[in-house]
Amino acid sequence: MAESTVELLAVRVAQQVVVLSGLEPLVRADVPDSVHRMRVAARRLRSALREYGAPGRALAAELRWLGRALGGARDAEVLGAALVEDALALPPELGPEEIAAELAAWTRHRSERGRATALAALDSPRYRALLGDLGDLTARPLDGDGLPEPAELVTAAKRRVRRRLKRARKATGAERDTALHEARKAAKRARYLGETLGVPKLAGRMKALQDVLGLHQDSVVARAALRELAREGHAFEYGVLYAGQAAVARAVERQLC
Repeated sequence: MAESTVELLAVRVAQQVVVLSGLEPLVRADVPDSVHRMRVAARRLRSALREYGAPGRALAAELRWLGRALGGARDAEVLGAALVEDALALPPELGPEEIAAELAAWTRHRSERGRATALAALDSPRYRALLGDLGDLTARPLDGDGLPEPAELVTAAKRRVRRRLKRARKATGAERDTALHEARKAAKRARYLGETLGVPKLAGRMKALQDVLGLHQDSVVARAALRELAREGHAFEYGVLYAGQAAVARAVERQLC
């Protein structure tokens, strides 16, 4: 007999609560990739709770807070590594080593600040309350009254992604950047839903779309950082890197829009 939506959600929530709490000591010990893994667990939990509806919304909001608190260090590291790689590919006359060193220092500063934010969140009463609420949730049966069937959730998720992409195709400039970011979030939600409901085809297709849209969003974030850095000097060199990031965004837009 096929499992119901509430049964599938309950299993997903229980699994990810264990993953989330188990990663906390690794994050505190600064184990490589632990912040990313904990952030993904928070996203997966949030996705399941959002599908659960009104009873899960408050916890989903708290998981969003946790994900954002964890995100600073990881985002800085990923962005910085990409920009350093781009800088080292600059022509010799633009001083690639100097630009790369400057970007590496900028990355370290942002990463340290992000790690402090993450640890402060883990030390907070708010985080402890979140763990307690999640534990309470897994200790009692979820009420599945009124929840759509799995097939209905899949259809709704696909429709949500299509709407976001359609909106992005009609938008221009900064509005398109925002619309594509919203499409990426919808694809990510659909991917996690596919994992939760045991629909690997949906999860795989949405991960591929999420990855492409992620290139665009990474470009948006990188260009903002490069504009900030250019104000402090090396404006031409950072302008060259900016142009490269803009080309990445245009390539994604040609593919999707």
